[in-house]
Amino acid sequence: MEWTCPVVKKSRFSSFLFPRMQCFKVCVVLNISNPRTGGIRNVFFCIFCPLWIDSLIDDIKTQYDVLYNKIFVLQIKNSDKYVCTYNIDYSNLNEIPENTILVHRKKETNTLYTINALNELIKKLNGGVVDVSYRINWMHYRNCILLTQHNELKQLNTRVYKIVEL
Repeated sequence: MEWTCPVVKKSRFSSFLFPRMQCFKVCVVLNISNPRTGGIRNVFFCIFCPLWIDSLIDDIKTQYDVLYNKIFVLQIKNSDKYVCTYNIDYSNLNEIPENTILVHRKKETNTLYTINALNELIKKLNGGVVDVSYRINWMHYRNCILLTQHNELKQLNTRVYKIVEL
């Protein structure tokens, strides 16, 4: 497994997700061959967007070969904010879109999470200790996105708004 250096950029929508604080895009890309995708180096992106979803989807379709030909649009519950998630082949990646983070997914519970959020969750549940063998009951985090902001765990509950077939 090979890690690349983190890419940190100030987002043009820096106040979108957390209005009182600046948000930054951080993407750490793993260079891993995935046997389920025929050796394709698969990255799962999550992009935060306001109501201009259709133009964003058009941009994604023209800039990337989206794996599995689907873009999932999630609504953050009790808000007018949306998240688009999609998979791409890392070898076809020219640049990382604005306001985008790399996430992982627990398929059984529709939980999206960053590695930093996973570590903070384990620390919270395990008395302040990060233990990679700690077992998380993912049902407690069903249909949500787990993120960190200033080393603090944030849980954003979501619902499927629409699935775009490409």
